[in-house]
Amino acid sequence: MRLALLLAALPSLTLAQPTTDDSHLAQQAAQLIPAFQQQLLATVKQAVEQGGPAQAVQACQTLAPRIAAEHSQQGWQVARTALRVRNPANRPDAWELQTLLDFQQRAAAGEDLSQMTASTTLDGEFRFMKAIPTGEPCLACHGSEIKAELATLIDQRYPDDQARGFQAGELRGAFSLRRTVENTP
Repeated sequence: MRLALLLAALPSLTLAQPTTDDSHLAQQAAQLIPAFQQQLLATVKQAVEQGGPAQAVQACQTLAPRIAAEHSQQGWQVARTALRVRNPANRPDAWELQTLLDFQQRAAAGEDLSQMTASTTLDGEFRFMKAIPTGEPCLACHGSEIKAELATLIDQRYPDDQARGFQAGELRGAFSLRRTVENTP
């Protein structure tokens, strides 16, 4: 009887291993986000100090992709996405979209956005997302009261902009990381 129970448990023990690997990958992904986030924020802050929000819009457009590329290391691709994007290159794929909608529902139920993460292994890739709440500094360019001159500049640079009208604390988007994983039998 004990042997039968042990044999019956073996498949579940084998299935538990990817969870451990996924947990390790989730930790790696989460560790990459703070430096990426800090460099983005520092870049925007410096741009605002040098030339106001208009300079920040330009910095976001030209420097943010380069910063993401710099932080994409050791097999990881680092990016940002949102339900309402400013840059169409940041549109969410199907999994990202579903995860963002889940984050939105979890936030509506009272969960702290700053702690929300999600991960999965999908089509040979490990995927990880961490929610980004809208901070006060974001409102100058993403809030509901954008100055007319700045709104005109955003319209020129991003004709299909959807990333306006946010309130502090709302889901602004998410960091999205991915890396190829090896299939182990």
